[in-house]
Formats: sequence, C-alpha cells, structure tokens
Amino acid sequence: MAIHERVIPLLVCKDIQTSHDFLVEAFGFEPGGVENGPDGRPVHGEVFFGGTEIWLHRVTAEHDVAAPPDTDMAGAGLVVHVADVDAHCARAREAGARIESEPTDQPYGQREYEARDLEGHRWWFATPTG
Repeated sequence: MAIHERVIPLLVCKDIQTSHDFLVEAFGFEPGGVENGPDGRPVHGEVFFGGTEIWLHRVTAEHDVAAPPDTDMAGAGLVVHVADVDAHCARAREAGARIESEPTDQPYGQREYEARDLEGHRWWFATPTG
C-alpha cells in the first residue's frame, strides 16, 4: 500500500452543508460534497483549493471538538494564496464573509486580508508581492 504524505486541514462546523456551500461561493473553493449519516444529518464534508483538500467535521463530544462559536475563540486559521487578493476580498464580502481586515501590503512580501467564514473560522487570503 502506498503512503501519501500530506496535511489535510480539518474545520469543525455546526452546519456542514451551509459551511461547504459558503466556502465554495465566497472563497471560490471547489466543492467536494457532503456525506450524511444514517439519520440523514451531515457528518463530513470536503472542499478543495489548489490541490489541497479541507475536511469539514461535525461537532461531537466523542471527538472533543467544537466550532469557534461554541468556544468563543479561534485557536488557528488558514492562509491561502490567491491570484488577486483584492478581487477575492470583494467576492468574499459580497457572499457574506466577515472581513476582519482589508487587503493591505505587508512588510513580509504579500498583500493580504483576513476574513471569518459563517462558522467563525479565521482565514487569511494573500497574493505574494515580491
């Protein structure tokens, strides 16, 4: 069996279907679908960007995971490089993303903005400037 070395980010979501659809519409990710459990409720979702898969996981006590609104904090975030950060920000804003900071040139060689998705996850989108 071949072993694939990769990292798959996992986001815990209260509403997997809505989160999936939002990430596709607002941030331009490719849809990966949503799987439902025996009771018909979503239990897993996936979106893709630039060859990276992002898993959307349900809130469960058994796995000791919670969505940002339940913890009143986001202990992590994701940085995504895009071709045109200003256009990306406009798209995200129009789709209802909460823009935390506007696109700004940074001294470390990229133009970036910060947004929160509907679940409160932190995202930084950037375009390298150097």
